[in-house]
Amino acid sequence: MGAGGERDGGGSSVPDEAWEQFLRDSVDGVADAPREPSARARAVADRLRDQPAGTQGWRTHTPPPPRRRKGWYVVGLLAAVALLVVAFDPWRMIGSSTDEGTPGPPLALESDRPTEAPPMEPDRRGTLDEPFRGSPAALWADGAAGISVPAARATGWMNQAQVEKALRQTRDFLAASSLDAAVLRGERPARAIALINPHQRDIKDYLAAAFRTPSEENDPLLLFSRYRTDHARLVGDVVKTRGRITYREGKRGAVQVSTDVTYVYPFVAAEAGSDEVVRTIVRREIVVDWDDPAKIVTQPGTFSIVSYKLDMTNGGCDNHTGYLAPEFDEDGNATGPETGEAVDPYDRSKAIADGTPATDDGCRTATRS
Repeated sequence: MGAGGERDGGGSSVPDEAWEQFLRDSVDGVADAPREPSARARAVADRLRDQPAGTQGWRTHTPPPPRRRKGWYVVGLLAAVALLVVAFDPWRMIGSSTDEGTPGPPLALESDRPTEAPPMEPDRRGTLDEPFRGSPAALWADGAAGISVPAARATGWMNQAQVEKALRQTRDFLAASSLDAAVLRGERPARAIALINPHQRDIKDYLAAAFRTPSEENDPLLLFSRYRTDHARLVGDVVKTRGRITYREGKRGAVQVSTDVTYVYPFVAAEAGSDEVVRTIVRREIVVDWDDPAKIVTQPGTFSIVSYKLDMTNGGCDNHTGYLAPEFDEDGNATGPETGEAVDPYDRSKAIADGTPATDDGCRTATRS
């Protein structure tokens, strides 16, 4: 080795400092230099390289990419709004009519007594084209379709099929007594009377007197709806109804059927050219027994009347003529003289016996028609 740390010989010389650094690195290793993997590390690397790409460990979880859920948010919002409408608007009066008065979809049939009266509609008068405009009845069904009939089951002396027929015939009686066009115009309700047990003496006497000499006690309106064609005429051919039929086992095994129905009749005066539309609202509660012929004298296919009640507005104040007598005036407010208590004729939340008598001293004031 020469002076200055140069190596003699045929190769290139290396400074002594660099050579000493090389010797130290060979012993200690260089921090940044790649290291030879151990045998265990090589085995793990080989196993991972050969493992299928889709296999996951049992404790691993790869969350899926987030999905766009805008559509679900919209559906959830609409469902929440619908629940709020049902909760706060059971009568479906929100949006029930447009600014022009076009009614919304009809209400579902009444299956039980409502807990409150329907909300007040905006003050709109009925017209010849829309006789139920401004009335809760605009959302009611037409004719007998508005009277709900429950499912039949064997009750009392009747099997299921017999009960079903009795319920159907009871609704037929309601239609024949309060919806039949000829009966409304004053004709005798022969089809309805044919369903009443002819052996029921008190009812037979009532019917004879009611159509011969009507009075407060023997008033045809207690069971039948009629008007005088020289006084009024019906607007169109639709009568709106809302009500229900229920039944249970009565005395001596009879099938007792109870009915509670409100009828809304739109009228104009009989004079030609009349266009002032008023409404007469009639509510009847009628209870009948389909008796066991082995225990009660009856005629097959007929029922016995147990009770009947009437509540009526704008049918004539202290009217005992046997006909509905709607009142007309220039304002279209057919409420009669305001001498009695106020009554909402559309409130079906209470039975007629619960403070809504058919007649009293003077005429009550209808809060709406």
